[in-house]
Amino acid sequence: MFILLVLMLVGANIEIPVSSFKSRKPQTLERDAMILEEIYSVPLVKDVSSSMKLAFNTVVTLNLGGFIIPFIMMLFLIVFQPDFVGLEIMLIMIVAATLLSDFVNGIGVVMPDYIGLIAVPFALIFAPENAAAVTFVAGIGGILLGNLTGLLMVDRENNGSAFINLGGVGSFKAIYVTTVVATLISWFM
Repeated sequence: MFILLVLMLVGANIEIPVSSFKSRKPQTLERDAMILEEIYSVPLVKDVSSSMKLAFNTVVTLNLGGFIIPFIMMLFLIVFQPDFVGLEIMLIMIVAATLLSDFVNGIGVVMPDYIGLIAVPFALIFAPENAAAVTFVAGIGGILLGNLTGLLMVDRENNGSAFINLGGVGSFKAIYVTTVVATLISWFM
């Protein structure tokens, strides 16, 4: 698990583009660009001020450290340590992640950093013998699939962003915290 944590940190800055679409550039984004850039460390001011267009050519990317590596590890655990409790808790996590996520103009889908911790008590109660794997599968699967549903629910006529990073700036911390908690559970149990 330590190797997974290191790989996630190394791959956190690598984005792989997978799709693009048009989305509207909100009028308030120019006013809020500086604040959003400071909070999320996304180069937003240059993109907003350099273009006079009314729409973004939104590029959807998958973050290597926050989407691809955890997704592969989650699939590995589902195949080699199948536990239906993890899949059931993942459904709860998908609903929670979808309800608690928010689309921030200029940034994309943003998840709360603590969202993955919802899976911990469920895993400890319903699968105490396999709590680490269940926490990882349910937490990561719920965050990633909740991120995808949040992306599908974006109102492209009123909201927009130049880049939407799945597993990136809006949800990397939540994914990493879930991985760290699952690692600690496996270490202590």
